[in-house]
Amino acid sequence: MRDEYDVVVVGAGPAGSTAARAAAEECDVLLIEKRQEIGEPVRCAEGSPGAVLLELLGVTEINKKWISSEINGFRVNAPDGTTVDVTAEMLRMEKPLGYVLERKIFDRDLARDAARAGAHVMVRTRATGLIMEDGAVKGVKMNRLGEDFEIRSKVVIGADGVESQVGRWGGINTTLKVRDIESCAQYHMENVDILEETLDIYLGEKYSPSGYTWIFPKGERAANVGLGVLGSKLNAKRPIDYLNEFVADKLPDGQPVELVVGGVPVSDLLKTVVSDGLMLVGDAARHTEPLTGGGMLPAISGGQTAGEVARKAVRQNDASERVLREYETKWNNNPFGKQRKRMYKAKEFVVERSDEELNRMVRAVHGIQPEELTLKGITMRVLKKDPKLMLMIRHLL
Repeated sequence: MRDEYDVVVVGAGPAGSTAARAAAEECDVLLIEKRQEIGEPVRCAEGSPGAVLLELLGVTEINKKWISSEINGFRVNAPDGTTVDVTAEMLRMEKPLGYVLERKIFDRDLARDAARAGAHVMVRTRATGLIMEDGAVKGVKMNRLGEDFEIRSKVVIGADGVESQVGRWGGINTTLKVRDIESCAQYHMENVDILEETLDIYLGEKYSPSGYTWIFPKGERAANVGLGVLGSKLNAKRPIDYLNEFVADKLPDGQPVELVVGGVPVSDLLKTVVSDGLMLVGDAARHTEPLTGGGMLPAISGGQTAGEVARKAVRQNDASERVLREYETKWNNNPFGKQRKRMYKAKEFVVERSDEELNRMVRAVHGIQPEELTLKGITMRVLKKDPKLMLMIRHLL
């Protein structure tokens, strides 16, 4: 085993594998994953917009083996049962609007792409610390199958998820407030009656306080069924308790065949995600979109940029914070970073709404017509249906 690489990437999720592939175009790269199988367990509802995913991957067609279901609409359910339905036809957009993926296959293929680009991949390999010299990161301490060892590198990329320790070891404060993390539980269920090609979202305190509940189709009578509860709203009831109540009420004949639990960061931007010799990407960098909790697309975007900046640092033989900050600057100015403040503001607004306020918001757009699906159209509809509601939401428009 080599004891030195140009770049070491910790974590083989979408962010880590994308970073490793991008860096491996010019550098010697090691990608490590603590689990024995990349892509498992899937801690994700697996939904993704179509056009954005294709653009990030640089392809014109999606690999069909990655697709579980095509998505052509969504439905939002208010606490009182009022619904609003939006379809591709209403939006005058081409089908499909998006996909529910098979992340086990998708994530593994991203790691394979990294390996084909030249990265060395090691599973069952856990980071246990960082090699620090004069305050700078110079490599990673690891354990593989009970054996401790160290590998030096010019750059370390931390892609170790929401529980990230790499950032903390490197002196980056990644602490989350309890109101900035969603605690989630999800079943993969069979034998469920679902809306085909539709993302089905439920709001309200009953099942997901200050979060939401989802049903994402995964083939004939199969779906990912899950929910998130804001950390500040947790009490004696666990997310799995809320989920079991939802399933009993809405999907009584459904059979859970898989369960995953975990946390999702829904915070604003961290003060920094870089230090000397170190960059954080994906959930480790808290790049998850705050309103929906979606993290895969920002992870791929951030991973690509981090890998490119790592190449530059290696070429210049300078992995100082000054050089690596180019990654942070570029990410903050890409579409995900630019909309971050607005999405966090929207998240803060939504989590403070009572069930009755959520009912009013959904009632105002219930039965919305295609020609009204513009900012002006929605504004005029809300003014007509519930003028006082406009005072509440005006700062979001």
